[in-house]
Amino acid sequence: MSAEINSKAPDFKLFNTEKKEISLSEQKGKNVVLLFFPLAFTSTCTAELCHIRDNYSVYNDLNATVFGISGDSLFSLKKFKEEQNLNFDLLSDYNKEVSTAYGSIYELWGYGMKGVTKRSAFVIDKNGTIKYSEILENAGEQPNYDAIKATLKSLQ
Repeated sequence: MSAEINSKAPDFKLFNTEKKEISLSEQKGKNVVLLFFPLAFTSTCTAELCHIRDNYSVYNDLNATVFGISGDSLFSLKKFKEEQNLNFDLLSDYNKEVSTAYGSIYELWGYGMKGVTKRSAFVIDKNGTIKYSEILENAGEQPNYDAIKATLKSLQ
C-alpha cells in the first residue's frame, strides 16, 4: 500500500514528544504537511527540520499544520526537538506502521539497518485527500519545498 495523489490519506494515531496521541483524522478541516525522515540527529534530517522551523510562518500563513514523523522513539525525538528548538510536532512511528502505509520505508538502509523511514513529504488537504507526494530514494536529498508550498497555495 502507498499513498498516491488524490487518494484518501491513510489515517494514523502516533504519539508526539509530549506523549500526546495525535491522529490524522482529528486534523480534518486543516491542510497537513507530513514530513517523514529517517533518523533524528543526522545531518540531512537536522537541516530539513531546521529549514521548516526557520520558515514555519510560511506554512502557518498557508493554513498548514506540519508534522515530522520518524521511526525514532518519542524520547529521542523529544531530545532532538529540544536541541534544535523545533516549533512543530515530531511524531514517533516506532513500529513503522505509518511509514509502511505511506510507502515510505527502506527494506535495508545503511549500516545494515532494516525498516528505516524514507525521507518523504505529503500534503493532505482539509478533506484528508493527498494532494502532493514525494518519496526520496536518496536520504541525502531534501524534499522540494517550493512544490510543497505551491500545492498548499493551490488549496487556499
